Amino acid sequence: MNIKERVQEMDALVSKGAIVDAVQEFFYDKANTSDYSNGKTSGKPEMVAKMQEFTGAIAKVNGITHHHTIVDKNVSASEFTFDFDMKDGSKIFWHEIIRRIWNNEGKVTQEEYFNAA
Repeated sequence: MNIKERVQEMDALVSKGAIVDAVQEFFYDKANTSDYSNGKTSGKPEMVAKMQEFTGAIAKVNGITHHHTIVDKNVSASEFTFDFDMKDGSKIFWHEIIRRIWNNEGKVTQEEYFNAA
């Protein structure tokens, strides 16, 4: 499995705002996630639900910018900026690094978010 190609495919979906689709297609069933605000998910179904809830709360996508990605063996790091207006009137502006560990089948087993601001 070519991990670099899988990373490029996943980053392309995220860049288009298809975040739920990216999780559904690329996450391993038992994948875990964690973020810099101590949020965690255990398993693909929990992450899909979290992303459906999050994307459902977006009123307007002002921009999603994919800056860079590096891949080393089965680990990738992708830098993104997300700019959203939310339905509750708040604004989200995240500049983050998304670190992923991939298995031999080309599925994400672990994803961690780091604040790059």
